[in-house]
Amino acid sequence: MFEYLSPTNDIAFKKIFGETQNKDILIHFLNDVLHKDGESAIADVEIANPHQLPEIAGSKESILDVLCTDNHGIQYIVEMQVSGQKGFEKRAQYYAAKAYSRQAKEGHDYENLKEVIFLAILDFKMFPDKEYHRSTHAVLDVETHAHDLRGFSFTFIELPKFNKTNPEELLTYEDKWCYFFKHAAEPNNMRNFLSSITDESKIIERAYNVLEAHNWTEEELWQYERMEKINMDARARMAYALEKAEAIGTSKGIEIGTAKGIEIGTEIGKSQGIEIGKSQGIETAKLNIAISLKQTGMSNEMISSHTGLTLSQIEDL
Repeated sequence: MFEYLSPTNDIAFKKIFGETQNKDILIHFLNDVLHKDGESAIADVEIANPHQLPEIAGSKESILDVLCTDNHGIQYIVEMQVSGQKGFEKRAQYYAAKAYSRQAKEGHDYENLKEVIFLAILDFKMFPDKEYHRSTHAVLDVETHAHDLRGFSFTFIELPKFNKTNPEELLTYEDKWCYFFKHAAEPNNMRNFLSSITDESKIIERAYNVLEAHNWTEEELWQYERMEKINMDARARMAYALEKAEAIGTSKGIEIGTAKGIEIGTEIGKSQGIEIGKSQGIETAKLNIAISLKQTGMSNEMISSHTGLTLSQIEDL
């Protein structure tokens, strides 16, 4: 067992941010990542019992990681997702809509419905065409971009896009939390990081201390290891599907491309024709890879990241 566990594991994530005794860590984290300060800053939260969360999730099997309500009545759904999942962006909207509509069942008027904020920490690239690691999505007027409808907002942190490795580069609390998620399971890196942070950032050190394996019960460690296995199996299936799709696509593409090259070669010379054919074959290979990946259920965004095809090309398949 590792000396320190990984916060990207669902069990560890909930232990840090989903337990009442650690709600000050959750408050700090939400204020830091969602850039809340002044009057909008969160002063207190009420964390929902995770065993009651299916009431929000409906009939879906997935259970929310953390659901809480702040002192302004705003609800926060906080999720940790380690592998790409088809329809994850729709799942985010579904959960937010369920949490929003559920308020009306408590006897509130529509005008009293409070905002729902969905925050996801992702250990994969959800939006391959976006360069920055953080993106926030809201309902805006398409003409003026005015934010008139404030019922929902969605913030996604894509950890693979966060490339700062030197503690001196970490200029904001958001930077420090991203570094924490990426390197918490690496004690040497974390010791250097923790020694460099100011007193105001010690809350991250507290979060790190939660991950000390010797403080966990045997049952908690068993659940952690079980979740690690689930995550590794999911990554292995994805890697196998990608490898198989690439092999099939490349083989078919080269075969088709070579035939096309010979055909073109009768007019402009075999040598040049085969070269052109191979080029077309590579493009065909990409399309075949994309077709195979779509059959595995991978999202169009993830397929684009792996093949280099545009979302339009993939949608047209």
